[in-house]
Parts: sequence; structure tokens; C-alpha cells
Amino acid sequence: MSQQPRRRPSKPYRRPQKDPVRILAFEALRAVDERDAYANLVLPPLLRKAREREDFDARDAALATELVYGSLRRQGTYDAILAQCVDRPLREVDPPVLDVLTLGAHQLLGTRIPTHAAVSASVELARVVLGDGRAKFVNAVLRKVAAHDLDGWLERVAPPYDEDPEEHLGIVHAHPRWVVSALWDALGGGRAGIEDLLEADNERPEVTLVARPGRSTTEELLAAAGEDSALPGRWSPYAVRLAEGGEPGALDPVREGRAGVQDEGSQLVALALANAPVEGTDRAWLDGCAGPGGKAALLAALAAQRGAALLASEKQPHRARLVARALDGNPGPYAVIAADGTRPAWRAGAFDRVLVDVPCTGLGALRRRPEARWRRRPEDLDGFAPLQRELLRQALAAVRVGGVVGYATCSPHPAETRAVVDDVLKGRGGTPVAAEWVDARPLMPDVPALGDGPDVQLWPHLHGTDAMYLALLRRTG
Repeated sequence: MSQQPRRRPSKPYRRPQKDPVRILAFEALRAVDERDAYANLVLPPLLRKAREREDFDARDAALATELVYGSLRRQGTYDAILAQCVDRPLREVDPPVLDVLTLGAHQLLGTRIPTHAAVSASVELARVVLGDGRAKFVNAVLRKVAAHDLDGWLERVAPPYDEDPEEHLGIVHAHPRWVVSALWDALGGGRAGIEDLLEADNERPEVTLVARPGRSTTEELLAAAGEDSALPGRWSPYAVRLAEGGEPGALDPVREGRAGVQDEGSQLVALALANAPVEGTDRAWLDGCAGPGGKAALLAALAAQRGAALLASEKQPHRARLVARALDGNPGPYAVIAADGTRPAWRAGAFDRVLVDVPCTGLGALRRRPEARWRRRPEDLDGFAPLQRELLRQALAAVRVGGVVGYATCSPHPAETRAVVDDVLKGRGGTPVAAEWVDARPLMPDVPALGDGPDVQLWPHLHGTDAMYLALLRRTG
């Protein structure tokens, strides 16, 4: 009688190890995916809660931040790579599984984490948040991803530049093709410039502070941050740049509202409007799209020094509350209202200076909101266009003859910048407006590469700022 082979004893079940860093990163990606949230709003409260744990330190916070932002910035590139490693279309992979795979791909291809550690940590995360069955799928896919480094994968998934330059740049630099095309049109020039811009979009931006005039100074901010942790701004006299990892909320001037976090490009826009020459009185200023309040707070402080008053208007009540919080404590007269800038709550010709920082696609702030590049579509431009034109028309109606309007937007797309101003001045879609261009370039002294004028376009790779656009117009009749 033949003897039956002896069965091997089964291994005891090992409970998955919970890694708080990777679980936090996964939760942030799920919030971005499920709720269309922005990482810069989702991540801070998650990190604050995690820091309450004794085993979660500054290095853990830095790694979680890198995993979230890196995965979101490079999502398109990682999707192209994962598509080569999965036996089905990516759209058929459950979104939570795809988030774990993307986090794993970023650890393998975008960080210095060793291969075995990146795979094993991702599989453990999958066991915790997805279950053992799908963790095996994650393990199999990531082992295929680990077969090549990033450069090796890009050679396989990106078409040659000479055959399709926009698709090549889009995959290599992780931007949708239409965004590459739009930015290239706005920037002009050859390959080097657009590659520099796309690379700058993928860099983590510095944290820049603004010392609100009359309430704080750059010297106070530099002293509060420490000489090894901060530098003066490049262009704005009120700017201070924090070293990587600096905590703005830990500084007394920021906590007390006398200073704030504000990109240097936004500071330059507000300063240019405040310093533009006007004819006659200079007592009444308007910020017609004031939320969340950064430019309004700077304008209010500047106005107070000159004896002028600022009216800050914001359509959304919750954003109007943010504006009120930003302006709280300003020494001069100001008011905050919740009002629609296309249906003015003020009389025509009531103001000497008006700023409208209009809603837009946000293509100029992809460094700060990397997920926006994957959410936006070309048709979004058509959705914003009527609103942008009407806000500018009403801003020009709100300013008196001889006064100045600043039209600003955080997008370099021609359809959201010069085209809007030209259409309003020439009366396309409405009545022509009696106004003339004011050259904005002299109002940003010492800032290079501002373009041919009279409007100004800032760039991340040239100025270290968001890609802010500004046109200044003087009402002539």
C-alpha cells in the first residue's frame, strides 16, 4: 500500500503591519480622488492629527508629504507605466487599489527607498487597507514595475520627441498633453524653455511669507524664523522665504495675523496695482474677488498707510469669512462683504483702484495643486471665459475716470489672459470700454523677463513664483 505524501504544515497567519506614514498618504489620496479635495487642504489636518502620536515625528511627516505630492504630480507618468504592468485597462482597476499602486510606483521610481522596502511596505499597506487577496495583485504588479528604473520606463512608454514632442513631454514631465500645448503656446520658444517650465511645475515650491506693512517687517520674520531657516524674498520687499520644512504657523507674526503665507507672485501683483499712478484722488480701493484674502490683506495694509479704505468683496460666504479673518486687526478702514462681482453692490465709478483676481483654471499654480493638472479639461476654458470677461467689465465700471484696474489670474493660458482684456476693451460680447493699457513692467522693478508688455507674465522657472498674469488698465471715459 503506497504511503501518502506528508502535508507541509501551513504557516501561521501574520497580521499586517500598520505603517502610519503610508496609511496617512493613502487616506490623503483617497480624499483627493473621492471628494475632489485638494491635497494642500487635506494633508495638513491629517499631519496635525498624526503628530499627536509619540511614534510620528518630523521625518515621518516629511515622508508622508513627499509620498502624497510626488504621487499626485507624477500620476500621469505612473499611469502609463502601470498600464504596462497590469493585465487589464487601468480604468477597470478599483481606485483604492490604483492609489496603493501609485504610491508604490512613486517609492520605486521617484524616491531613494530601496526596492525591497518599497515593495514590501506597499504590500503591507495593501493588506491593511485592501485585504490579503488584493495585496497579492499589488505585489505582482509592483515587482514588474521594479524591473526598470524611471529612465528605463520612460524609454518604453514615451514616444520619441521627434515623432510627437507634446506627448513625449507630457509623459516624461507628467502633464496632460493639452496642458503642455497650452503652456508652450503661452511661453513660446523652443524645447529648453518648456522643459524648464514643466520641471519647475514638478518641484516642491518654497513657503513664502508676507510681512504686512505697518503690522510686521521682514526683519521681524527673519528673526522669528532664525537666520538658518529663512531668506529674504527675491523680488517683493515684504517677502521672506522659509527653508524646507519650516512651519509658518509656529511664528508669532503669522499666528497673530500680522504676516501671512503668500506666493511672491501674488505679492507683486498687489504691489503693482497699489503703486500704479492714478489721476486725482486715491482714497477708495476695491478687491472684487477677494477670497481667500491674501491679496486683500496686503492691499488693506498698504491702503491704511496712505489713508485709503479697502472694500473686499467675495461671492462665496465661506470664503468671505476667510477674507475677514485675514484682514482682522488691520489698522486702517476696511470692509468685507459677500457679493457677486458681476452684480455689483457698489455704485459705478466709486473707486480709485480696483483689483479683480478672477477665477481660472489654475494652470499657473500646478506646483501647489498638482492634482489640478489631471482634473482640468480644455473645455474648462470655455466655462471660465464669460465670467472672466464680465468681472473685468464690472471692474472697469467700478473705477472712476483716471483710476486703475488690475486684471489678474493664476494662469498663463492666452485664453485667460490677454484675450480676455482685448475682448473687453474692443467690446466683443458687450459695449466697448473707454480704457487704456498701463505698462505694468516698471511697477515690478528689478524683476527680469517680464515679457514685451504692457502686461506681465510671471513664471515658476524664471521667477520662482506661480505663473501670475497682470494687466493694468486706466479708465479714460
